[in-house]
Amino acid sequence: MIQKISILAPDLSGGGGTRAYLLGQVLQQLNYDVKVCGFLFGQSLYPLPPENLPVWWVAGGNYPEFLNSAKNLLKEIDGEIIYAIKPRPTSFGIALFENLRSHKPIILDIDDWELSWFGEGKWRYRPTINNLVKDLLKSDGQLRSPDHWLYLQWMEKLINRANAVTVDTQFLKHLFGGTYLPNGKDTDLFDPSCFNPEASRAKYGLSEYRVLMFPGTARPHKGIEDVLFALDRLNQPDLRLVLVGGREIGDGYIEKLMDIGKRWIVKLPSTPIDKMPEIVSAAHIVVVPQRDKITAQAQFPIKLTDGMAMAKPIISTRVGDIPEILADTGYLVAPSCPEQIAETIKGIFDNFAAATTRGMKARERCIDRYSISTMSGILSKVISDL
Repeated sequence: MIQKISILAPDLSGGGGTRAYLLGQVLQQLNYDVKVCGFLFGQSLYPLPPENLPVWWVAGGNYPEFLNSAKNLLKEIDGEIIYAIKPRPTSFGIALFENLRSHKPIILDIDDWELSWFGEGKWRYRPTINNLVKDLLKSDGQLRSPDHWLYLQWMEKLINRANAVTVDTQFLKHLFGGTYLPNGKDTDLFDPSCFNPEASRAKYGLSEYRVLMFPGTARPHKGIEDVLFALDRLNQPDLRLVLVGGREIGDGYIEKLMDIGKRWIVKLPSTPIDKMPEIVSAAHIVVVPQRDKITAQAQFPIKLTDGMAMAKPIISTRVGDIPEILADTGYLVAPSCPEQIAETIKGIFDNFAAATTRGMKARERCIDRYSISTMSGILSKVISDL
């Protein structure tokens, strides 16, 4: 009987832990002994894990240092099943190597189309001979990075080596097959009846504002600028956009947002997952304004279930699976359309009682379709079929 499962996260400092921690919670509910292992390519864990989920990491790095770190990571894989998060060398590649020597079965979880981060999936690596040599031999050569496009492409071609595949969107299911496993939520932890929104707003210095909240890492495809343009359009001084957490991604994007939206943005620090419900309870509206990019089409934004579980009115866009996820429980607008976002914000606050009722319907839908209990039933069958 299977008792222990090792989850391999590709980068525990780069957001790769989000799905790993969620699946760890699901497996714990199924009474498995779970440990999350992975590389740490940054200075600290992001996001922070739940307190009761064991997490072990080793410092990441480029080749050849990466190979020494990989040896140390392999020693920590003691589960009878390996659950690799994302088809990357730093997770699925490690799992495949362990499978060669121990024959442990692999489940591969895909929650992004990794190649979409390279020119919307259209970029190709076609170096000259000189550039190829430089990329291989120079200390800062592109091919020294474990997440280079070429290695990601190789991993994608090896997906059929996994014993089972789980995906969290219909886009990914169409691309790779596998079992649909949504990006759900612990609806017992995220329970609005356990929190007082006014007290939460007071705790975080938000009492005087009507709060729009984006609880996650801001990236260009997530449409935060569209909300800022909508707030400029409304020009109501008590509105604020609260950004919660988010790693510094090193390309100046966060700084750009803070400059564009300095009148509207309140930035709160990264928070452990089990502390997030209190923060989300402070929101009047949760905003998930995804833009219509391939990267966004492949994603199930976990911020949706943050808002749904906490019974919040949610403004989102008609991109990817979002219309199906929210159905009639959210407020959908066209992507990249600040005018519609502004109109919807105004409409929600003009009839906030109706918006609150819609938020309660969103929670009911989340419990039914996107709870950890629902995920447990799906994942239990995946494991039993191995």
